[in-house]
Amino acid sequence: MTAMLARAQRDRYAVGNFNVYSYETIRGVLQAGAATGRPVIVAFGERYLENMSFGTVVAICQTVAANLDVEYAIHLDHCKSLDNVYRAIKAGFTSVMYDGSALPLEENLANTAAVVTVAHALGVSVEAELGSLASGANSQESEDNEQQVYTDPAQASGFVARSGCDALAVSIGTVHGSYQGEPNIRLDILAGLREKLDTPMVLHGGSGTPDDVIAACIAGGITKINVNTEISLDAATRLKESLAESTPHLSVISGRIVDYVTASVTGYIQQFSR
Repeated sequence: MTAMLARAQRDRYAVGNFNVYSYETIRGVLQAGAATGRPVIVAFGERYLENMSFGTVVAICQTVAANLDVEYAIHLDHCKSLDNVYRAIKAGFTSVMYDGSALPLEENLANTAAVVTVAHALGVSVEAELGSLASGANSQESEDNEQQVYTDPAQASGFVARSGCDALAVSIGTVHGSYQGEPNIRLDILAGLREKLDTPMVLHGGSGTPDDVIAACIAGGITKINVNTEISLDAATRLKESLAESTPHLSVISGRIVDYVTASVTGYIQQFSR
């Protein structure tokens, strides 16, 4: 992931990070990357371990990608458990996000630095988070009571320097899930962060963020954008409409889900690459 984000930072675009939880979603993301000729980040969160194991995610990615011309990273998204971070690295994930954003600053810093030591020894990239996103509707990436804590530019450079992380997830007003009101994205905070940091910055909560705001965030230094909720809602809505017309074989349904995810992810890749 580090090489992907370095190119994105140099050429002023963002790499799409798309959450997966099944064979169909993995295949859809990878097919979209191949169709657009752009790199993609296949992101899997620890909350989806009930769906499949870390090893299964890696195996499916490798199997599907073997028949595609696509550059991809396998990323552990929003992981609060150090044990799961290390399990994902052992399974073959090429980048990990340790999320210590709910912890006191020094504890977040110490845990992130510990992850960096292990990950870098094995050639794995590390994303950290400073600040915290609020929970929107339909979110599966945060707790219901989480509140917005904006990233402090004055803390950010020291955090990155001391932890050694390769990318920093920042909080500037986006939310996990769907917005429940008018988005208030603090581009002034992003500008302050860009003044302090050379490290690639990550925008979580890409779902529902207005196109012009996304463009402004990329212009302001965001090089990775995470999307989960809107892809899930789009595929589920389209499948519901399809099933209202007829009830096909389950194998047909599986193929339709792949197509829905591919189309949705393709749109985001094109938007982030303009």
